[in-house]
Amino acid sequence: MKATVFVEKGKVEVREMPKPELEQPTDAIIRIVRACVCGSDLWWFRGISERQPGMTTGHEAIGVVETVGSAVSHVQAGDFVVLPFTHGCGHCAACRAGYEGNCTSDTRGGSTGFQAEYVRYANADWSLVKIPGQPEDYSDEQLDDLLALSDVMATSYHAAFSAEVKPGDTVVVMGDGAVGLCGVLSAHLMGAKRIIAMSRHADRQQVALKFGATDIVPERGDEAVAKVMALTDNAGADAVLECVGMEQSVDTAVKVARPGAVVGRVGIPQNPMMNTNDLFWQNVGLRGGIASVTTFDRSVLLDAVLKGDIHPGQVFTKRFALDDVQAAYEAMDKREAIKSLLVIA
Repeated sequence: MKATVFVEKGKVEVREMPKPELEQPTDAIIRIVRACVCGSDLWWFRGISERQPGMTTGHEAIGVVETVGSAVSHVQAGDFVVLPFTHGCGHCAACRAGYEGNCTSDTRGGSTGFQAEYVRYANADWSLVKIPGQPEDYSDEQLDDLLALSDVMATSYHAAFSAEVKPGDTVVVMGDGAVGLCGVLSAHLMGAKRIIAMSRHADRQQVALKFGATDIVPERGDEAVAKVMALTDNAGADAVLECVGMEQSVDTAVKVARPGAVVGRVGIPQNPMMNTNDLFWQNVGLRGGIASVTTFDRSVLLDAVLKGDIHPGQVFTKRFALDDVQAAYEAMDKREAIKSLLVIA
């Protein structure tokens, strides 16, 4: 089968590899229909973080189950599924509490990369999310929407959930990448009345407005804080979604929040040191982390996509065949694509 592997900084390639086989009774083998490139993939693509050469890549996909292990009964061969990147076991304290992103079962290395024709998926019984019907029952746009549920839409919803967004709220969304844009969509889905998108790129601003943003703030730092405070009559936001992870973004998020608000943080931290004094003096909360993909897909997001209430697949602005995966990475690296889609089958 074909699978994407990391070669070196700035280079991935498709190689012929053995088709994966069941190794644990909790595994499933899945034929991938669509996958994509995540912003977090760019960390090692750019050399910011380490990755071993030859490792398979990708953690977002939808596909059709081919075979399952003996301990898997929730799904069976032929089922069309979302593959959450979280691999929750469903039994540990974290999963039972609805935080399978922090599953205590050691499953992170239990799967092969999703940017491939087939994957071995760990903890398949609880974690996989069944989609009604088959891929051919859905339009091209619907398949994109379903793919977004494997990570980006659920991660954004986790930010809004963590920030405790309520109907009628004023929400600020930090970041105009795919996660930030889906953060706008999540706030809109949760009933926010006013959504201020922090974006300085015209193409992404248009997507934000389409997703429900009411205001656009292109400024950064102190200028951004002043603009948001002016827009909110100096009250600040009821909730803030931090979808970047950079120190300036987190600092701004805290400063634009009203007293008692919560910052929902899903941007991967890029600086381990952060001054938390402003949180204390402003009575602002900080929550968030790795998303609860299976939980949110089952409880809210899959139904919202199937009903046509949300269309998160619009963040996929360029599409590529698997053989062109290098170009898919480069398009995101150069900001020519908000998110790169890989059509596998």
